[in-house]
Amino acid sequence: MDKKQCCVKLSVQPSRGLMDEKFVVLVQNVPPGFQLTIHALHQCEDGHSWEAFGHYTADATGTVNVSEDPSLGGTYSGVEQMGLLWSLRPVPGSKPGFRLRKMNVQTPMEITISVYQGYQTEGFVDQVPLAGVLVERWYLAPGVRRIPITEDNLTATLFLPPGPGPFPGLLDLWGGGGKLLENRAALLASHGIASLALDYLTPKITMETGKMVDNKYFEAAYRVLQQHPQVLGSRIAMLGLSVGASVTLKMAAYSQVVKLRCAVCVGGTHVQPVDGFLKEFLLLCRENAGKIRLNEENQVVLRDLLLPIPTNPSLKVDVGRLQCPLLLVVGEDDRNWPAYESAMDMKEMMARAGNSHLLTVLSYPNTGHLIEPPYTPHTRVSAFKPVESRHSVMVLWGGETVAHSRAQEDAWRKTLVFLRENLWQKP
Repeated sequence: MDKKQCCVKLSVQPSRGLMDEKFVVLVQNVPPGFQLTIHALHQCEDGHSWEAFGHYTADATGTVNVSEDPSLGGTYSGVEQMGLLWSLRPVPGSKPGFRLRKMNVQTPMEITISVYQGYQTEGFVDQVPLAGVLVERWYLAPGVRRIPITEDNLTATLFLPPGPGPFPGLLDLWGGGGKLLENRAALLASHGIASLALDYLTPKITMETGKMVDNKYFEAAYRVLQQHPQVLGSRIAMLGLSVGASVTLKMAAYSQVVKLRCAVCVGGTHVQPVDGFLKEFLLLCRENAGKIRLNEENQVVLRDLLLPIPTNPSLKVDVGRLQCPLLLVVGEDDRNWPAYESAMDMKEMMARAGNSHLLTVLSYPNTGHLIEPPYTPHTRVSAFKPVESRHSVMVLWGGETVAHSRAQEDAWRKTLVFLRENLWQKP
């Protein structure tokens, strides 16, 4: 194509939006039948580059609409409106084991979307694009307030939605890698829920004393939400992923302080010592370390640590005690945790106890452990450093990219509906 004869027009709408918001990518003013590659490039906070791309053929009007036209090849195929995000992968030559995570929610995830002539698969950095647009994806909507929390020895961040409130509240717990992760809480606040992101495995108090926190730490976090003047103290939920789901179940079933309106557990299990807390739970995992497997690619498979599901009632949370609605989000190809087996056992326990009307299970085939907000690139394997370890290992999380990405989108939408139904509506 002679560039003098054709000025390619590329638009992305909206070019600035929330992480879970879809965009429309439109290429115009190319010859009918023109073959082109639409490419996305992102440099994450640790300096590594990620890319995704699709191959398209312009229609009779010289147009490609990514939300309507099929990709004929690339990192995704078919009609995939958000394929340029969920299929992002480290550029060729990158070290293995990366996982894309946004640590600083006060800045956007920036993606450069470009158009190249012909069907390209590599060497994008050496070519001149026909057109390019910078896209911003935010976890933090305009007006959401970010408030670091250090009272009661907490390591936490509170995100308050725009406006005076009061708002329903949520305690947000991530998994076994520790750190204060804010992106999901920021996104939930962008949807109107006052959300407290909590570091409970590597908080300042644990780093200083060497002691793991117990139930009192979570009760203190709950009280911060409950007593905040802009939070509806009687309308608080908990959401946990992985080990965070284990904590959520424990608090929901046994705490005399934490009274939840509802709970969401993603990739979790109820298997844990009832009489202990995090220290005893991690001790149980260490005692079962002989069940850890390595697959043929030397990737660590942890799911057998807690299998078979015990029959001993002292080794699992009595979910028959739950008095609030519970949403379980399960990946059926979870290689890290026995989430599916745990969900089926919890379902049986609640049926026997007569509280199964409180349970909703979202179970997704070919979906792994790390079920995150929509369009987060699927991580099947990554380097992972457990809090009690000095070394990183390559952990197999599981999942198949297309199915996992669909599950993330569906589960997030249904989670927001579940939270709205239980946090806003009167019981």
